[in-house]
Amino acid sequence: MADANHYVYVVECTDGTYYTGYTTDVERRITEHNDGTGARYTRGRRPVELVHVESFDTQSDAMQREYAIKQLRRSAKEALVKDS
Repeated sequence: MADANHYVYVVECTDGTYYTGYTTDVERRITEHNDGTGARYTRGRRPVELVHVESFDTQSDAMQREYAIKQLRRSAKEALVKDS
């Protein structure tokens, strides 16, 4: 079984919106978002704050979860973050 080194994360942007992404290195990715070299969506909404992380054994599992979170309504994302 592979190590759990695939992550899905949710950050809260300064405008109160959420951004969900996939990475193998959460700290590096948050730094990229805050440096302006991350996703285009977060560039104008910095700084971002990490509010939720889930780990997975495979990239496939992580990507499926990322997609599922992105499909959630805001209220469901708020509940997910609250339970973190």
